[in-house]
Amino acid sequence: MRTTLSIRRAALVFTAVGALALTGCGDGGGSKKSGDGSGEGTDSASTVTLPKLDGENISVAAVWTGPEQANFTKVLGEFEKRTGAKVTFVPAQDPIVNFLGTKIAGGQPPDVAMIPQVGAIQQAVAKKWAKPVGPEAKAQLTKNYAKVWQDLGAVDGTQYGVYFKAANKSLIWYNAAAFDNAGAAEPKTWKDFITTAETISASGVTPVSVAGADGWTLTDWFENVYLSQAGPEKYDQLAKHEIPWTDPSVKDALTTLAELFGKPELIAGGADGALQTEFPTSVTQTFTGGDQPKGAMVFEGDFVSINIAQTEAKIGTDAKVFPFPAVGADSPVVTGGDAAVALKDSKGAQALLTWLASADAAKIWAEAGGFISPNKALDVAAYPNDVQRTMAEALVAAGDDVRFDMSDQAPQSFGGTPGKGEWKILQDFLKNPKDVAGAQQKLESEAAKAYKS
Repeated sequence: MRTTLSIRRAALVFTAVGALALTGCGDGGGSKKSGDGSGEGTDSASTVTLPKLDGENISVAAVWTGPEQANFTKVLGEFEKRTGAKVTFVPAQDPIVNFLGTKIAGGQPPDVAMIPQVGAIQQAVAKKWAKPVGPEAKAQLTKNYAKVWQDLGAVDGTQYGVYFKAANKSLIWYNAAAFDNAGAAEPKTWKDFITTAETISASGVTPVSVAGADGWTLTDWFENVYLSQAGPEKYDQLAKHEIPWTDPSVKDALTTLAELFGKPELIAGGADGALQTEFPTSVTQTFTGGDQPKGAMVFEGDFVSINIAQTEAKIGTDAKVFPFPAVGADSPVVTGGDAAVALKDSKGAQALLTWLASADAAKIWAEAGGFISPNKALDVAAYPNDVQRTMAEALVAAGDDVRFDMSDQAPQSFGGTPGKGEWKILQDFLKNPKDVAGAQQKLESEAAKAYKS
């Protein structure tokens, strides 16, 4: 989130996004030349020097599947060409700390893990699993990243994480035909958002598709409302549990959220239906069925475009996007991300961190699409379309004013575990949004236990 990004700047960026079509994802014309294994590579535009690692085997664990795994594998493939190492992708499961704990207990930890929560990085450090970032990767971080992204990967002043992939998690995507048929316009405030939803409902289409089966999406709903309504200082305090979840600011945010959750006619399938709807389905059901979809709008980050690509809808024409509506003075911008953390203190693991901190590595996935990098050295021309280009520009322009996903900063037992903690409590709140005080008490009870441990 950025404290200096006004709603007008966000509106400017995303009005441009909404007007542009998503073009096909390619490899950027294949202009990059592969390295010859000498460590230097043959690309004259190379921004990073890597060591020779002929014969070395490196394993990387991540929760990515499908297109994300395929695109990350391309990034790893170029690292293999430049260094001579062989890299194996290890499919992981959430919560990743539990997955890594099992691997470590079995004596087979991966060399590097892609960790999607700040709190999980802190846990890995506390358990003495994580190894500090070496000088070469640090040099790339210093050169290529705003200080906030370096700080997010540091614990007690020591750098452990290299943030490779970021996300703008403050977007509402919508079915343009459903909007047109209802005579609805893109809302800029929360009040207008609810009014727009009611207008669409009156046209015969359920307005909002909610992925209630995945608790993490509900934490994102809360965080965007809370950040805009309570402001960045309160957001930081709650993220660190410096104020309790029984604070009046939490009551205000939950009460605001209940203006949507408390009206089952505005949610596809009502609360019960939403609680059975997983994230990919929440997107695809918004962009199938022409102008009569199961839901006219769906909330989530830039990565929604990956799931839209599984439908016949075209971004910029059939599928459009606007900033999360402002509850307070400004529209919120919450970000998330995945950091590479070394679990073995080896030359190969450190070289991979150096590679992932480089603009060269970011360029490969940027060209493939479905990706935003916090790497400020990456030329935005690498992105395959103006939709992602403008999102990336907004993220990098935020500099040190971004705010990271709150639940991802929390201990994983509270903010990152399916069926437990914040995920489960907000699922219960979706089903019974009248019980604001009860939700607050449960959130505080679970948070107090998690932060103490």
